[in-house]
Amino acid sequence: MSPLRTRPALVALGATALLTASVAVPQAAAADRTTALTWYDATAETIAAVGAPTQIANSRTWAISWLAAARATRSVPAGVERGPYQAAALAAAVHRALVTLAPSRAGQLDATYKETLDTIPDGPAEERGVAAGERQADLVLASREGDGLDPASVNAPYPVRPAAPGVWQPTPPAYAPAAQYGNRLAKPFVLATQSQFRLGPPPALDSARYAADLAEVRAYGAVDSTARSAHQTETATFWLGSSLALYTEPLSVALSRTDQGIAGQAQLVALFHVALVDTQIATSDSKYAYERWRPVTAIRTGSIDPDPDWTPLHDTPAHPDYPSGHNTYSGAAEAVLSALVGPRTAPFDLTSPTAPGVTRTYTTWKRLSDENVDARVFSGIHTRSADEAGITLGKNVARYVLRNAGRTLASR
Repeated sequence: MSPLRTRPALVALGATALLTASVAVPQAAAADRTTALTWYDATAETIAAVGAPTQIANSRTWAISWLAAARATRSVPAGVERGPYQAAALAAAVHRALVTLAPSRAGQLDATYKETLDTIPDGPAEERGVAAGERQADLVLASREGDGLDPASVNAPYPVRPAAPGVWQPTPPAYAPAAQYGNRLAKPFVLATQSQFRLGPPPALDSARYAADLAEVRAYGAVDSTARSAHQTETATFWLGSSLALYTEPLSVALSRTDQGIAGQAQLVALFHVALVDTQIATSDSKYAYERWRPVTAIRTGSIDPDPDWTPLHDTPAHPDYPSGHNTYSGAAEAVLSALVGPRTAPFDLTSPTAPGVTRTYTTWKRLSDENVDARVFSGIHTRSADEAGITLGKNVARYVLRNAGRTLASR
């Protein structure tokens, strides 16, 4: 597979410091590429097996593990061979972090770690790489203690305000308590404050934009819609699941195609997930700042032609409409991938656990974002304004993370 463009988009964001550790290796050695992909798969498998019930807690595991790897591989001590040192450092960092955060997977992780070290020649490069990786993992783990991203803190109780036009209320069929309220109180990796990129308010309830938004959801997002096409229904179902799970394969594709060497690979995964943790924090900040009701509540109880029997295609998640979390995630992912590996790629196939048997092919990261925007409308669970605002918020956070990449990636 051909490598993607990297440097021009990165320079445009003022993040040239990202490349300082890796430009000396224009093409990653096969062994180095294998090391990064092996530990990418090990991280994904660990989270799939024993991950937390909250998406942001799993993003935190990715971010901690790979930020440690990025810091450990960014520079190489004088007198040791670059390739063996960086391979050992990456493996040691990710292994140390994962066995700490997911101790029940220690057996599988230890076996993968041994296999990796067996491929690296014994000597100072391996020894110093292991020491660097373990040290950086310990430092990142210590820095994130008590960061408020554990599941209990993430789902801190939210006091629902009395029902009123525009105000979020629990939604059918479960009428579950609000989720992810605690995200807005968590410690970001890079953002100065959780509210740093808080969005402006959603469209006013009496605005033409909001009337158009609601009419679109009512027509295209109903479970029994006659306006929605079969392809649009497929789009809604394809993007229904966890964004973390749905973007694991696109990031793997980008990782396998980047030409920036093992340090660049570690940086790509680290900055992707650091940006996504901070994006999810910023998302909940805006959601609970505005507390905008979901379409199902507006359509069933609102003053414009209420329909108490209207039901969305898919069940509505238990948190406010504005902005869409799926789209903040997608916007941030698009921004990081476009900056670090270029906006276009050779075609790659993507499947979805919520749409068995469906395979879609992509050549740009933006196409994933565009489909996410449409999908949440077709599912009947978000307004288009909330979706588009989500893309904006995610991109704003990601670009800030990239501008501050040098500071974030600096070894401690």
